[in-house]
Amino acid sequence: MATISAMMVKELREKTGAGIMDCKEALTECDGDMSSAVDFLRKKGLATAQKRAGRVMTAGTIQSYIHMGGKIGVLVEVNCETDFVANTDDFKEFVKNIAMHIAATNPAGIRPEDVPEDIIKKEKEIYHAQAVEMGKPEKMIDKIVEGKLNKFFQENCLMNQQYVRNPDITIGDLLNDVIAKIGENIVIRRFVRFQLGEES
Repeated sequence: MATISAMMVKELREKTGAGIMDCKEALTECDGDMSSAVDFLRKKGLATAQKRAGRVMTAGTIQSYIHMGGKIGVLVEVNCETDFVANTDDFKEFVKNIAMHIAATNPAGIRPEDVPEDIIKKEKEIYHAQAVEMGKPEKMIDKIVEGKLNKFFQENCLMNQQYVRNPDITIGDLLNDVIAKIGENIVIRRFVRFQLGEES
């Protein structure tokens, strides 16, 4: 059994933002393995997030972010359960980071179900044509299209995207980490992104 030092707990705490006792428990459970302990805390955070999912959220904030000297602008609404949490630095920083991420990645929607049907249809047609062009057997084409569509969702849906400031995690992971840390349910409600000269 590995000895869990205060330095290890401090390092894990800095990496995850979790409480001291949670970090100690994670390191003990994972026999001092730092990356396993990070995963352990993330899974625990996910369980906490799922428990809180049904709660009503009437508080929160709308954050704006302007990028490239006024060429890209984002408005994002993020909701939480109480004004107390909405006014914490952790919550404000999270919302600001989400706005910056949206400016950088231009997601098509928050979740796959938010992507307009006409975009999905167009993507499917492109993937189908590509598979036919490559001479793939007919019975494999649907599977290929489905695989490419899942990759499209991963790259273009906010919750599935790799977080620009830490590509090891998705925005969904980041959200669950913040929920676990703050102790309230949080939802990214909606966003709009403007780019100068873009067709509306």
